[in-house]
Amino acid sequence: MSDKQAIELTGALDRHTLSQEWWASLAAEQQQRLRATGHCEFDFKAVERVDSAGLAWTLNAIRDANAQGVKITLCNLPEKMLKLANISELDDVLPVA
Repeated sequence: MSDKQAIELTGALDRHTLSQEWWASLAAEQQQRLRATGHCEFDFKAVERVDSAGLAWTLNAIRDANAQGVKITLCNLPEKMLKLANISELDDVLPVA
């Protein structure tokens, strides 16, 4: 197993910008590389806007990656996403690094 893959998320993660599941959007070679690595980090540092759709997308990405044997950790989460997770009682579910 090699080092984790880092994915920097940018822009908006909201109902207007999210149309596809993360894992399904990856090319076959990207999926294979992630399976070989076994760990991926989502960096939210450059995310400008997030809503409940962004939180749901993130949770689905975690679920889909886990199903493929890939562990996702999250870093630099926006304050709004943390608040949404807390209100939804999902803050304990988010694998924050």
